[in-house]
Amino acid sequence: MNAKAFLYRRVAGATTKAERKAPAAPAARAARPAPPVEEPGRRRPARLIRVLVGLIALAGMVAFAIVLARLTLNASPASVPLTHSNLTPGSSIRAYLEQPAFVDTVKQLGGNLVLGMPFGLLLPLLSRRTRGLVQVALLTIGTMLLVELIQGALITGRAFDIDDVLLNTTGALFAYLLIGRRLGRAVHPRRRRWWHRRDSRATATTQGRG
Repeated sequence: MNAKAFLYRRVAGATTKAERKAPAAPAARAARPAPPVEEPGRRRPARLIRVLVGLIALAGMVAFAIVLARLTLNASPASVPLTHSNLTPGSSIRAYLEQPAFVDTVKQLGGNLVLGMPFGLLLPLLSRRTRGLVQVALLTIGTMLLVELIQGALITGRAFDIDDVLLNTTGALFAYLLIGRRLGRAVHPRRRRWWHRRDSRATATTQGRG
């Protein structure tokens, strides 16, 4: 047997072995489990929970609105000589910090901070549209500005104070960053955009073929 015949047999034998192994690849691919598909029935309990939590948050907001109205919209004739409007941010806060009575300072500053915290806790639970940082800040500012305007224009012994709005908003954002953000993401997770779903399907298809 010459060298050419020997080399030809080696090449032919390698080709035959490769052809025998080739059909096994589709079987191995078919044996891999398909990616799990979320059943529509599983989404219903999650939706019911979100609706229930939203209703509880709405009831909490109504109760908080009642408490807020009683605390801020009651007339105080005895305070008329002491009240004055403040349109300069930081002016009232500076006055609170400079007064000698520490307890009164804590009541004024801490009370306004606590008064804004329910916004940061309840708004993220109310809806997906109100669970963001910007939404919480804007809704808190809008609500408290309205309250301050009513105080200054209609309530005896009350005055408009821009620092109260700043303190209320700070309390709302603090509560949001501490607890409200996590609660909002747990109850109202972000929706997957259509391009994210398409990428997930493409990845699942590629893994199924690989």
